Amino acid sequence: MEKPTVLKASSPGGHRVIRGLWFGAFWLLVADAALYAARSPLAPGAALVAAAGFSGGIVAYAVRYRLFLRVIESGEQALVAGDVARARSLIAPVMDRYPAFPPVQELAGRILYASGDPLSAAALLERSLRWRRQPEAAVALVASYAALNKVADARRAAALLPDHPDVRLALAWSELVALGGDRERGAWLASTLPADTPARAAMTATLRAVAAAYRDDAATVRTLLSEADERHAQLAVDERAFLGYLGGVALRELGALDDARATFTLAMDGAPETIGEALARRERSHLASGSDSWSDQPSAD
Repeated sequence: MEKPTVLKASSPGGHRVIRGLWFGAFWLLVADAALYAARSPLAPGAALVAAAGFSGGIVAYAVRYRLFLRVIESGEQALVAGDVARARSLIAPVMDRYPAFPPVQELAGRILYASGDPLSAAALLERSLRWRRQPEAAVALVASYAALNKVADARRAAALLPDHPDVRLALAWSELVALGGDRERGAWLASTLPADTPARAAMTATLRAVAAAYRDDAATVRTLLSEADERHAQLAVDERAFLGYLGGVALRELGALDDARATFTLAMDGAPETIGEALARRERSHLASGSDSWSDQPSAD
């Protein structure tokens, strides 16, 4: 998703042929005004050619913009389906060409977050949200800051759409897991989260498991992680990897280090080059070596 520094912001109408048609038609109109003033017989023909130039530019722009929208739609569909690699391959050229378009910034930011690059994602999402307040962008921005351990920024971003259920999910994650988070507030948020879809139900259960782990409530952690596991068949692989990362955090906080390590590893192996894999890798690298006596299976099997 990186773009060469020589590229400049443009629009779907910025193609050199379209610009050439419009500029040529404009200067032909200027010349036609002079011809008309001089009562030249060429004036009507020049006016017709100028009108044809403007019309051709408009048609070319409409066709080009329609193709642009199709690529954006295909990238959105791939991202929603969990095919992050395809979404990235579709949108990278569009991001190169139209880096200043808020819809492109928004989708590129969400793809970068899903790919495991929350820092670049946050920069793009901040810019896109200045122009239009899309729920998906706000959710991804809160999540990006949570992944970066920037709790204050996550709270600020969450204030854009504080009642959106997925914003609240991302904020609860930030408070419960990120450095400097308010664990009590995170536990309260987790207790109020929705469970109206399989993904939200699994995420809510896993966040509540993290909150229970802080209370050393092993039985509740075990039950909640099992509830989340029951939803895995209904989730995309990148969602399962993220839940594996969170489940590993719950096990780590409970002191079940071997199970946490195994859960992080499963998350990493299950969805490479995703945010779940990146976060699980980071957390596993911070685990001290050693064994524990917690006997239940890891949450991401």
